[in-house]
Amino acid sequence: MSIFGSMKTAVSGMNAQANRLSTVSDNIANVNTTGYKAVSTSFSSLVLPSSGGNYNSGGVQTSVRQAVSDQGDISYTTSSTDLAISGDGFFIVQGADGTPVLTRAGDFTKDDEGNLVNAAGFGLMGYSYNSGSPAVVVNGFDGLVPVNVNQEGLTAIASTSGVFKGNLDSNAKVAPVAPATLPSDNGATGTPTTDTKKFSMVAYDTLGNKVMYDFYFTKTSVTTPPPATGTASTWEVAIFRNADAATGGTTSFPYTTAGGAVATTTLDFDSTGKITNSTGSATIVDPVTGLSIDMDLSGFTQLGAAFAGTGTPNGQAASPVKDVTIDGDGIVYAKYEDGSTKPLYRIPLANVASPDKLTLMSGNVYSANGQSGVTVTGFPQTNGLGTIKSGALEGSNVDLAGELTEMIESQRSYTANSKVFQTGSDIMDVLVNLKR
Repeated sequence: MSIFGSMKTAVSGMNAQANRLSTVSDNIANVNTTGYKAVSTSFSSLVLPSSGGNYNSGGVQTSVRQAVSDQGDISYTTSSTDLAISGDGFFIVQGADGTPVLTRAGDFTKDDEGNLVNAAGFGLMGYSYNSGSPAVVVNGFDGLVPVNVNQEGLTAIASTSGVFKGNLDSNAKVAPVAPATLPSDNGATGTPTTDTKKFSMVAYDTLGNKVMYDFYFTKTSVTTPPPATGTASTWEVAIFRNADAATGGTTSFPYTTAGGAVATTTLDFDSTGKITNSTGSATIVDPVTGLSIDMDLSGFTQLGAAFAGTGTPNGQAASPVKDVTIDGDGIVYAKYEDGSTKPLYRIPLANVASPDKLTLMSGNVYSANGQSGVTVTGFPQTNGLGTIKSGALEGSNVDLAGELTEMIESQRSYTANSKVFQTGSDIMDVLVNLKR
């Protein structure tokens, strides 16, 4: 047995325990760091070849393991820009050098420019809604921009489309042919019958002003197709500007809109009450505001029930931003004072095949490497990715009691290795003294 070898083995053991103590100190220091993932030290033996009756002691080497895939506890906060991930995935953030990296630390706040940055100074990245609903780039970070929640001043959006749906009473009577009482006649020869149903809907012009439209639904014909198990019907839909309705009388007709109705169409229903139109739509062309609004009417039914209708146009009245909210799908909404919302960004998540093999960097961020696998990007709650929780933070997954136990074990092991070294040194002293 080599005395020098045993001493070197003891030094190797002390170095290994020093590394173990370093990971323990890192974990304890970051026990309150948002999204921090604990690290641990793994030991493996080094064996040297031996011959005959001589044994050559080897040593020990260490490697650091990361518990990146272990979920930390989620706690709720009072800030809507605090974000936590429940499940797999990482936020994509950007440092001062502009390089995208990954993190679980979602303690985001607004900086002086309105960008969301976390405590380490990394800015949250997302896809903008400026060009419509965004699509994710699954194999890269192209198209991502900093998420900026500064929405100052007033915002107005003109209506361009809408959905109107409901039910038309199948028991309504067909409007008489003479005199003509269809709303599309605009009161030229009479007024609509009592079985004509009127609904109203509010849209918005380019300045955010409200523009109300009156929708009139009138049954114009009934047929009984074979086999005679029910009736099919046709309804006329006529739309007018509410602001141009007649006043002082018992009816809104005639409307003073140039050309009369701003849109007319027909809806055909089969014997089961389902709409059969291939389009089931109408386009409002407003000569006063210049609006062109495509209305989807395909959601109407004709059943033996009371008239019912509801309209949901797009657009927005002039209103200031009151708050910013983020939902579980990662969509960042501006919430306006009038209660309406507008999507601004959609936050994606990224993941790799082996999260525990990611390269750890300063600021509690990670970068992909050859061992972790390539980065795959997707929206929350798709392809195995987790859910984003607003107003919440993921805590460190460090077990403080376990770390204190590790520290005591490391200290004792280090002491034991030092005793081996000291014993080897004493033996060397004996050998040296033999010469005296």
